[in-house]
Amino acid sequence: MNGMSTMTTLANSSDVLFLMLGAVMVFAMHAGFAFLEVGTVRQKNQVNAFVKILTDWSVSTVVYFLVGFPIAYGISFLKPVKELLGPNQGYDITHYFFLLCFAACIPAIISGGIAERAKFWPQVVAGAVFAGLTYPLFESLIWGQNCSALQGLFKQFGGAEFHDYAGSVVVHSIGGWLALPAVLILGPRMGRYLKGKSHPIPISNIPFLALGSWILAIGWFGFNVMSAGHLDKISGIVAVNSLMAMVGGVLAALIAGKNDPGFVHNGALAGLIAVCAGSDIMHPLFAFVTGAIASVIFVYGFHIEQEKLKIDDVLGVWPLHGIIGSWGGIAAGIFGQEALGGLGGVTIVSQFLGSLCAIAFALINGFIVYGLLAKTVGIRLSQEEEFAGADLSIHSIGAYPEEHIR
Repeated sequence: MNGMSTMTTLANSSDVLFLMLGAVMVFAMHAGFAFLEVGTVRQKNQVNAFVKILTDWSVSTVVYFLVGFPIAYGISFLKPVKELLGPNQGYDITHYFFLLCFAACIPAIISGGIAERAKFWPQVVAGAVFAGLTYPLFESLIWGQNCSALQGLFKQFGGAEFHDYAGSVVVHSIGGWLALPAVLILGPRMGRYLKGKSHPIPISNIPFLALGSWILAIGWFGFNVMSAGHLDKISGIVAVNSLMAMVGGVLAALIAGKNDPGFVHNGALAGLIAVCAGSDIMHPLFAFVTGAIASVIFVYGFHIEQEKLKIDDVLGVWPLHGIIGSWGGIAAGIFGQEALGGLGGVTIVSQFLGSLCAIAFALINGFIVYGLLAKTVGIRLSQEEEFAGADLSIHSIGAYPEEHIR
């Protein structure tokens, strides 16, 4: 009996450690979000990018603990520590830490789209609503306590449940499509489009952008692999598929983007976003294809968004996370088929329907939240504040203070 008890304790402890390591890796990804944005915005907005990401993370931690996780999984942590530990060494609260890192991606994704002209506190409020209510509601329908009804409909109409192993749709598509209303309501940055002509605004720091991409890519192996939730469910195929999708994205961006370093480093992220949904069921060769297609979508999608549609989405988060996240959901239904060497259990119809539901859900929520904020407190800096830069206007200090010492 003691031997069995020891084995059970060891198994529970292993699962807690497994999830905790994954949580730390995904937590580190938020440094990647920060450096990716800091490298892309102008120098006068770099401090703001760093502070936004850290503040959004902190607020997300609180609201997801108190409201979001209970909505998604029906588990509250407002109880004594003895009950929080329970018989499984605190697995549920460690699971919260891991999934918090996913929820906090939503405001981090949006941050890159609205950079350089958004007010600080209204965006903090929007991020709190998304991490505490909007995202957990959708999470509950796909992964959580309310999944049986919606998944039953997908199975009825599409022949299989909607499959999203690590969040191409639940996390990235939701974040990217939530960002679109914010970008549209804010409007373009000063000087971005003048008299109907596009005037691209140069980015500030390629090394920072590259660093952000690398940090995100490394953390992504925690994002995807540790989505197994339990050590005995770990899958080496998820790790290799993530790797193959990443390099597929890099190589495709290198060609489609004509050696542009911004496209190359975002191409890695495009591949990783797209493979999240089907990383556990695809063959590695088709994970490579999924990532390569995603990267091409980003290169041309970014150009269409910026130059044809004249949408000033600073980091291109709508095509990168929104459209490519949707592509990832559909790709799982295509390349997860047994006929293509996958594990099966998915259909294109269900994957398409699930991806479409996410788009509609995110757009409705995004327009409601940002529409209300715009009509009440306002969401855009004044022209004077935007001209001076968010660093000085909001934080009263620049990224390199000693340069201004006379």
